[in-house]
Amino acid sequence: MPLLIVLAGILLLLLLIVKKLNPLLALLIVSIVTGLLLKMPLSKLLVAIQTGIGSTLGSVAIVIVLGAIMGKWMEESGAAHRITQTLVKKFGVKNIQWAVMLTGLMVGIPMFYNAGFVVLVPLVFALAAETGLPLLYLAMPMAASLSVTHGLLPPHPSPVALAALFKANTGRTLLYGLIIALPAVVIAGPLMGRLVKNIKATPPEGLINSTEKKEMPPAFTSFFIALMPVIIILCFVLLSFLFPAGNLKEYFIFFGDPNIAFLISIIITLFILQSNKKYSVTQLMKWATDAVASIAMIIMIIAAGGVFKQVLIDGGVGDYIKNISSEFHFQPLLLGWLIAALLRVSIGSATVAGLTAAGIVAPLVTGNVSAELMVLSVGSGSLMFSHVNDTGFWMFKEYFNLSVKQTLLSWTVMETIVSVLGLIGVLLLNWLL
Repeated sequence: MPLLIVLAGILLLLLLIVKKLNPLLALLIVSIVTGLLLKMPLSKLLVAIQTGIGSTLGSVAIVIVLGAIMGKWMEESGAAHRITQTLVKKFGVKNIQWAVMLTGLMVGIPMFYNAGFVVLVPLVFALAAETGLPLLYLAMPMAASLSVTHGLLPPHPSPVALAALFKANTGRTLLYGLIIALPAVVIAGPLMGRLVKNIKATPPEGLINSTEKKEMPPAFTSFFIALMPVIIILCFVLLSFLFPAGNLKEYFIFFGDPNIAFLISIIITLFILQSNKKYSVTQLMKWATDAVASIAMIIMIIAAGGVFKQVLIDGGVGDYIKNISSEFHFQPLLLGWLIAALLRVSIGSATVAGLTAAGIVAPLVTGNVSAELMVLSVGSGSLMFSHVNDTGFWMFKEYFNLSVKQTLLSWTVMETIVSVLGLIGVLLLNWLL
């Protein structure tokens, strides 16, 4: 019954959006209707709405806002244009998808998807403007790389958490993950990008101005600004692993948080752009205001997506799937992927789906089952068929100004390809090892 209610809620959401209702309003309406159908007490439903908004904005709002400011500064100063020129020169227009894919893998490993997305999306916009290539032709390699790292590659936080639950060797998980991830990201990224390149996509109005700059920062400075949040996060995360528990470790964890890393990056970028007195603080703050204004609705739609996700979780959908899955007997690797996939499709959050599925199947991991492959199986399942109950779906849709149908044909298909290929890779490795 709960799964039928979820399906009814999704169909209602699609109907409201087809009728041109703003996605923010549609998501809030559907969240309340779904909660009532799940027989949630009104007080609990209100808490779910508040928790969904708070938890979602708490984890992504600052990163998205600071990322938008960084992207606007890079675009207006010419740094983004310099990066695109350098990438085109080094790789050539013909191979530019591979440059985006490799950059996505480097950025995605230490950062959650949302943080990596806001770092890279301005570069995708600038590359499209520089080369004249379709936006989704370049966006798919970026999105696929970030998704693969989110599900499969330590030291990304999600695979690390799964490795801890399954007591898997992190280094071996990374090795197996790379073997599985590379073919998956090639197919779901560059090849998928060629299939959807005719879908019309545009940047949010006011966020990117494609006017060519006469003066640009040096290439090193431009890449340093773009990758600074990644460098900061990676350095402090590595330091936190090297030092034992204590005050010093807590400092490293604090400064390695994406919110703090972005704030530090903003401050350093402010000094860099001011150093030659070319840009005043007033001008930089005006650009910052313009950037935030351009993504305000995006942030609220993502928050509303978080409400829908939280209603499904608090309404007991996850527990229902957990109970029915215990009645069936599957091979552990397949069962881990299947439970994670069902949870992902039902409640939206890849992280929640992965961790919940791991808790269900962890007791099944014995000496006959590779703990590392269980991490990759569950991680792959947690990426399955992202749709309207996933905040990542709305992020991709709104940043590229796509319709729901276009997002399903691009983003959702890409996520599904990565998930299915991940399962196939896990089963092949299990057969070979």
